[in-house]
Amino acid sequence: MTALPVTGAPPDPVLAIDIGGTKLAAALVSRDGVVLDRARTPTPRTADGDEVARALLDLVAPLVAERRPAALGVASAGPIDTAAGTVSPVNIPAWRGYPLMARIRAAVPGVPAALVGDAVAMAAGEHWRGGGTGSTALLGIVVSTGIGGGLVLRGEPYPGPTGNAGHFGHVVVDPNGPPCPCGARGCVEVLAAGPAMARWAAEQGWPGSDARELAESARAGDPIALAAFERGADALAAGIVTVAAICDLDRVVIAGGVAESGEVLFGPVRRKVAEHAHLDFVQAIRVERAVLGGDAGLVGAARFAVDLATTAA
Repeated sequence: MTALPVTGAPPDPVLAIDIGGTKLAAALVSRDGVVLDRARTPTPRTADGDEVARALLDLVAPLVAERRPAALGVASAGPIDTAAGTVSPVNIPAWRGYPLMARIRAAVPGVPAALVGDAVAMAAGEHWRGGGTGSTALLGIVVSTGIGGGLVLRGEPYPGPTGNAGHFGHVVVDPNGPPCPCGARGCVEVLAAGPAMARWAAEQGWPGSDARELAESARAGDPIALAAFERGADALAAGIVTVAAICDLDRVVIAGGVAESGEVLFGPVRRKVAEHAHLDFVQAIRVERAVLGGDAGLVGAARFAVDLATTAA
């Protein structure tokens, strides 16, 4: 007997990919943002860009072996070029203008696919299913070994013409500050990223080595560690107030390894935002901790894929 189609069966899930300098992650995600199946692997440390791509495709293959996804969303560290489908992540030196989307489309043919910056994906994920739910104008910030950002405006992710909108880490908050690898001086990233705060603390005599130890020292009341977080929070707050004044934000969601420090970061950030914000509409902004953790980028990439699947249906 021929099997009949199951009425009311859930739509096919989408495939989400999240690419960073430390890890490669992929997941099947339902149309309402629930992660159904996932896989991850360390990002290969190699000069061969194709080797990194092979590791990614090997990760994806088991997820799509038995179930074809309705669409595909790829979140990648940047800069990216959405029109060309290429990526040049600062933290993956093997990829410079790498034709990532061509490789992925060849491996998963016939599936609609979108490329988005990883911080834009994080913002979209937190807005859809995390700490930014209900916001109409959101800035998502990732504070880790670097600092990234993404925008949701009028309730929709805003990647910009090239996919790089919301590049928060390179907002200049101190024109006379330390030089940044991007070529500017005093960017948020060189003042508030985890390694930057730990480096500054070490220069003041703190004996630790990284941001995690710095947070532990701050929680224990170490004055240098507390001063390092205060300095980093001031840079973050100055950048937040700048973007809030331009975009009329109602919420900021902060994710990343340094955000795991908790109140030793969020306490000073909220206080510094209040100090820097003089316009009434900027003073109303809420600063929240991300709630999706390491899944934020995957969920955000899935959000873009769901939009593609809906359009293609």
